[in-house]
Amino acid sequence: MAMKWLRFSLLILGVFSLCCAIAGDNSGVKKMKMQFTTGPLLKFQICVKLGYKRVFEEYTQALYQRYPDIRIEGENYLPIPLYRHIASFLSMFKLVVIGLIIVGKDPFALFGMQAPGIWEWGQGNKVYACMMVFFLSNMIENQLMSTGAFEITFNDVPVWSKLESGHLPSMQQLVQILDNEMKMNVHMNTRPHHS
Repeated sequence: MAMKWLRFSLLILGVFSLCCAIAGDNSGVKKMKMQFTTGPLLKFQICVKLGYKRVFEEYTQALYQRYPDIRIEGENYLPIPLYRHIASFLSMFKLVVIGLIIVGKDPFALFGMQAPGIWEWGQGNKVYACMMVFFLSNMIENQLMSTGAFEITFNDVPVWSKLESGHLPSMQQLVQILDNEMKMNVHMNTRPHHS
């Protein structure tokens, strides 16, 4: 009787986790606004999965000291929709497989198939099987959601792309790019308009 309650509790926990994952899934989009100002807009699109949020925050601190009137925004650079959907499917499928391992149901019997050896091993080693499914699935999901992006636009004009250049800009490079862009913007705004 206690085993049935344990299985039922784990099943309820799995369903609850699945519902939370679906309801809380905002495709990883988080806007990171550091300050409200009225100057030009510098926008970063970064791969949060690779830890570029810390680099973004460091650059933001340094840039605000040098350019106090600039607006800086950052957001997660999302992978292509196919990869996002595959990662989302894997996230749900992982919970179903873990639930089936815990409950001990053989999904292959529903299709009139003999269970493969790995399934038999998983039934005999439930903890290891669940951990293996969990970690393997997470590894694949993270790989699908990682873009490696560190894209920068200044007033909606691309000024840096890690996807194209293959590396992050140094602070010196970024300051030089911004100085050039700001000089061009001042020059464009002070030109006389011809009627």
